[in-house]
Amino acid sequence: MFITNIGLAKLAHGVTDTSVAMACKSHLRNQRPVVLALSTNDALSASAPNIAALMNRKNVYFVPYNQDDPDGKPCSAGANFGLLYESVTAAYEGKQLQPVYNV
Repeated sequence: MFITNIGLAKLAHGVTDTSVAMACKSHLRNQRPVVLALSTNDALSASAPNIAALMNRKNVYFVPYNQDDPDGKPCSAGANFGLLYESVTAAYEGKQLQPVYNV
């Protein structure tokens, strides 16, 4: 699932007011992996607590991400979509690709 700030907060706090959030909750309830590819302008600031909460949740995996413009947007981050296939494959094996955050 491609995810934004609002989606992160909804998943982290259990809000299921959209079909995508409901599908994620259903997957987690049935102990199936959910792979998140985040793209946010505040991953390293306001969204950090939500990211941390989801990283600690069982069966939630992230596509590794990094800063997309460290000078222009120092708090932003985006998923490395070149690692999408590997991330999904690892999630089905119960593993998180490392490092999750690349500097």
